[in-house]
Amino acid sequence: MLIITARVYVCESDKLDALKKLLEYDPYLDKSLNEEDLARIKKDEEANIIFARQDYLLKDGAALNLDRDKYYLYLSATDEFLEKAERKLKKEIDGIKEADKETEDRIISTIEEERKESEQGLGLIFGG
Repeated sequence: MLIITARVYVCESDKLDALKKLLEYDPYLDKSLNEEDLARIKKDEEANIIFARQDYLLKDGAALNLDRDKYYLYLSATDEFLEKAERKLKKEIDGIKEADKETEDRIISTIEEERKESEQGLGLIFGG
Protein backbone atom coordinates (compact mmCIF):
# COMPACT_ATOMS: atom_id res chain seq x y z
CA MET A 1 0.00 0.00 0.00
CA LEU A 2 1.31 3.43 -0.96
CA ILE A 3 1.43 5.99 1.79
CA ILE A 4 1.03 9.59 0.69
CA THR A 5 2.75 12.25 2.76
CA ALA A 6 2.56 16.02 2.54
CA ARG A 7 5.56 18.29 3.00
CA VAL A 8 6.00 22.03 2.78
CA TYR A 9 9.06 23.83 1.47
CA VAL A 10 9.98 27.51 1.75
CA CYS A 11 11.36 29.45 -1.20
CA GLU A 12 12.47 33.08 -1.54
CA SER A 13 10.22 35.08 -3.86
CA ASP A 14 13.11 35.85 -6.24
CA LYS A 15 13.39 32.09 -6.93
CA LEU A 16 9.69 31.72 -7.78
CA ASP A 17 10.09 31.69 -11.58
CA ALA A 18 12.75 28.96 -11.44
CA LEU A 19 10.61 26.95 -9.03
CA LYS A 20 7.51 27.24 -11.23
CA LYS A 21 9.51 26.14 -14.26
CA LEU A 22 10.81 23.09 -12.40
CA LEU A 23 7.36 22.17 -11.06
CA GLU A 24 5.55 22.53 -14.39
CA TYR A 25 8.07 20.74 -16.63
CA ASP A 26 7.29 17.23 -17.88
CA PRO A 27 9.95 15.99 -20.31
CA TYR A 28 7.54 13.48 -21.80
CA LEU A 29 5.32 16.34 -23.00
CA ASP A 30 8.20 18.44 -24.33
CA LYS A 31 7.73 18.58 -28.12
CA SER A 32 11.31 19.79 -28.63
CA LEU A 33 12.78 16.47 -27.47
CA ASN A 34 13.48 13.73 -29.99
CA GLU A 35 13.26 9.95 -29.48
CA GLU A 36 16.93 9.74 -28.52
CA ASP A 37 16.48 12.40 -25.84
CA LEU A 38 13.42 10.61 -24.48
CA ALA A 39 15.26 7.28 -24.39
CA ARG A 40 18.05 8.93 -22.37
CA ILE A 41 15.53 10.54 -20.02
CA LYS A 42 13.80 7.22 -19.36
CA LYS A 43 17.09 5.92 -17.94
CA ASP A 44 17.85 9.05 -15.90
CA GLU A 45 16.37 8.74 -12.39
CA GLU A 46 16.59 12.48 -11.67
CA ALA A 47 14.91 13.39 -14.96
CA ASN A 48 12.02 11.15 -13.93
CA ILE A 49 11.34 13.16 -10.80
CA ILE A 50 8.44 14.97 -12.43
CA PHE A 51 6.64 17.38 -10.11
CA ALA A 52 3.94 18.13 -12.69
CA ARG A 53 2.57 14.63 -12.12
CA GLN A 54 2.28 15.13 -8.35
CA ASP A 55 -0.13 16.96 -6.08
CA TYR A 56 1.47 20.32 -5.38
CA LEU A 57 0.43 23.89 -4.69
CA LEU A 58 2.40 27.12 -4.45
CA LYS A 59 1.17 29.58 -1.87
CA ASP A 60 2.18 33.21 -1.47
CA GLY A 61 3.40 33.91 2.07
CA ALA A 62 1.34 37.10 2.27
CA ALA A 63 -1.86 35.18 1.45
CA LEU A 64 -1.08 32.83 4.34
CA ASN A 65 -0.29 35.67 6.77
CA LEU A 66 3.33 34.52 6.77
CA ASP A 67 6.51 36.09 5.39
CA ARG A 68 5.46 38.11 2.34
CA ASP A 69 8.88 37.62 0.73
CA LYS A 70 8.50 33.86 0.62
CA TYR A 71 6.50 31.26 -1.24
CA TYR A 72 5.48 27.95 0.22
CA LEU A 73 5.43 24.75 -1.81
CA TYR A 74 2.96 22.11 -0.64
CA LEU A 75 3.93 18.75 -2.10
CA SER A 76 1.96 15.56 -1.51
CA ALA A 77 3.44 12.30 -2.78
CA THR A 78 4.86 8.96 -1.73
CA ASP A 79 7.77 9.00 0.71
CA GLU A 80 9.99 7.51 -2.00
CA PHE A 81 9.17 10.36 -4.40
CA LEU A 82 9.54 13.01 -1.68
CA GLU A 83 13.00 11.78 -0.76
CA LYS A 84 14.22 12.10 -4.34
CA ALA A 85 12.26 15.29 -4.94
CA GLU A 86 13.83 17.04 -1.98
CA ARG A 87 17.31 16.35 -3.33
CA LYS A 88 16.29 17.69 -6.75
CA LEU A 89 14.64 20.79 -5.26
CA LYS A 90 17.73 21.64 -3.22
CA LYS A 91 19.99 21.05 -6.22
CA GLU A 92 17.90 23.17 -8.62
CA ILE A 93 16.52 25.94 -6.37
CA ASP A 94 19.10 27.78 -4.32
CA GLY A 95 18.01 28.31 -0.73
CA ILE A 96 14.83 26.21 -0.77
CA LYS A 97 14.31 24.34 2.49
CA GLU A 98 11.72 22.33 4.33
CA ALA A 99 9.42 24.49 6.45
CA ASP A 100 9.57 24.20 10.20
CA LYS A 101 7.02 21.81 11.71
CA GLU A 102 4.63 24.52 12.97
CA THR A 103 4.52 26.30 9.60
CA GLU A 104 4.16 23.02 7.73
CA ASP A 105 1.25 21.88 9.91
CA ARG A 106 -0.47 25.26 9.51
CA ILE A 107 -0.16 25.25 5.71
CA ILE A 108 -1.24 21.62 5.33
CA SER A 109 -4.26 22.32 7.53
CA THR A 110 -5.14 25.44 5.50
CA ILE A 111 -4.91 23.55 2.19
CA GLU A 112 -6.98 20.64 3.48
CA GLU A 113 -9.65 23.06 4.71
CA GLU A 114 -9.68 24.92 1.36
CA ARG A 115 -10.10 21.62 -0.49
CA LYS A 116 -12.88 20.49 1.83
CA GLU A 117 -14.76 23.78 1.32
CA SER A 118 -14.25 23.52 -2.44
CA GLU A 119 -15.65 19.99 -2.52
CA GLN A 120 -18.65 21.07 -0.45
CA GLY A 121 -19.23 23.99 -2.82
CA LEU A 122 -19.15 21.72 -5.85
CA GLY A 123 -21.56 19.37 -4.10
CA LEU A 124 -24.00 22.22 -3.68
CA ILE A 125 -23.65 23.27 -7.30
CA PHE A 126 -24.15 19.77 -8.69
CA GLY A 127 -26.74 18.67 -6.14
CA GLY A 128 -24.47 16.30 -4.24
